[in-house]
Amino acid sequence: MNNVKTQKTTDRSALGILKAGTDNLNTSRKPVHVAMFSGGASSAYIAYHIVQKYGKENCILFFTDTLWEDEDNYRFMDEVAEYIGMEITTRIDGRTPEEVFHDVRFLGNSRMAKCSEELKVRQTLVYLEELRDEQNLEPILYFGIGPHEQHRAINLQNFYEHNPLEAISTRFPMIETFKEDLDTKKIIRDEWKIALPRMYGLGFSHANCAGRCVRGGLGHYALLYNVWPDQYAEQEAMEERFREKFDKDVSILKRNSKAFTLKEYRELMDTHGVEKYLSEKDDTIPCVCSFS
Repeated sequence: MNNVKTQKTTDRSALGILKAGTDNLNTSRKPVHVAMFSGGASSAYIAYHIVQKYGKENCILFFTDTLWEDEDNYRFMDEVAEYIGMEITTRIDGRTPEEVFHDVRFLGNSRMAKCSEELKVRQTLVYLEELRDEQNLEPILYFGIGPHEQHRAINLQNFYEHNPLEAISTRFPMIETFKEDLDTKKIIRDEWKIALPRMYGLGFSHANCAGRCVRGGLGHYALLYNVWPDQYAEQEAMEERFREKFDKDVSILKRNSKAFTLKEYRELMDTHGVEKYLSEKDDTIPCVCSFS
């Protein structure tokens, strides 16, 4: 790891975005630095950063598995963990996102996704309480969110600050510490010699749920159909199973504020060409899976 270039740092807390409310530490417990390891490049670099700063014995690489992850994500995470010299701590609910949708009788969509709430957030909170109650450790969470997504950092900070049991401190080194042009993908690829998750190379903005993220939006699903039609077909079949079982006119996507099924979208792309829809935009809310 000695071949990794030292990055110039600067204190950017003067932005006034994340300074307040980040020091909710219970000083009666020993701090432990938890990298929210999502399988993406930024979270991988943040994991490396905190291990170098605080030592392996004071850090945890934490991953919550949705059971929909692309196989190459696991390869990437294993190689990063080996490079850093730590094991990955994994928590699994045991259900897939589809099983969550059926349990809560609500199909996840671009505005609301119970899958991330159940499979990611709930598993994280349970684990953090285990650290506190069973090991007398005070967790500090680290996220790989960049300067261009400060609103997401604020939302995460507010969520964990208002944890009903006890506030949890959060850190965002990509905003608070590193210079803006830190290229984590280039560092991992060229300096660490680790191939990035293949989903980046296919054009996806994040490498979660093997392209089946219900919050992806129209352009995302056009890309999925273009590069991984089999994955699109699985998601289309899942949507149809839900609609039939609960007899509801619901869909993952929306068009003109109305339900717009993946079957309808596929037929439209087949008629007019998928290329026409690759730049489609809609009002989506980023999934917590893309930064935790």
